[in-house]
Amino acid sequence: MDRTCITTDAAPAAIGPYSQAIRAGHLIFVSGQLPINPATNELITDDIGAMTRQIFANIAAILQAAGSSLDRIVKTTVFLADLNDFATMNAAYAEHFGNEPPARSTVQVARLPRDARIEIEVIALA
Repeated sequence: MDRTCITTDAAPAAIGPYSQAIRAGHLIFVSGQLPINPATNELITDDIGAMTRQIFANIAAILQAAGSSLDRIVKTTVFLADLNDFATMNAAYAEHFGNEPPARSTVQVARLPRDARIEIEVIALA
């Protein structure tokens, strides 16, 4: 199986020893994305809706670099520091998908990198 590392300057650089995404066969595995503005490298902290939208902008840029797009996502995992943010996150999340959204898991976690309140990873079709 072929394996290709995907990188783009249009999304935040990895903050550790991992790739923004890996294409393996017909799938693209996008590493967990934080609500970081790639132009400033600043973490967005104002509200969970804005954070969710920034994460999907980052994911869209990575998928575009891989030759894919948001509408080809088949699975997402959302990590929230506080499940009380679920309803607001869910509303912003829904803006990115039509009538057939991808499968999804959402979990509350004790802590995220850079003390972010949300992180999202996805698997998409190439």
